[in-house]
Amino acid sequence: MYYRRHIFFCTNQREDGSPCCQNHDAERMRSHAKQRVKALGIAGPGGVRVNKAGCMDRCSEGPIAVVYPEGVWYTYSDEDDVDEIIDEHLLKGRVVERLKI
Repeated sequence: MYYRRHIFFCTNQREDGSPCCQNHDAERMRSHAKQRVKALGIAGPGGVRVNKAGCMDRCSEGPIAVVYPEGVWYTYSDEDDVDEIIDEHLLKGRVVERLKI
């Protein structure tokens, strides 16, 4: 396995104004996660990869991120929530139940 875990952040922006993750600052949250994972020294081969994704069809539950290989879907509201996902799931392998969708 090249990466131990991937986290994908939906960063989709809908042109028609309907609900989407980018309305919740998703790109900024992805950037925050990417910087934090690098700062913790867990980015790269054998570690964690932070990616952006297009629409994952869960717009009404957004913003969303999904961690693989476990396939755990999360919502978040701020950097603290993203940090908790990083600290608990990406570092320790523990699902953050309160943010799981």
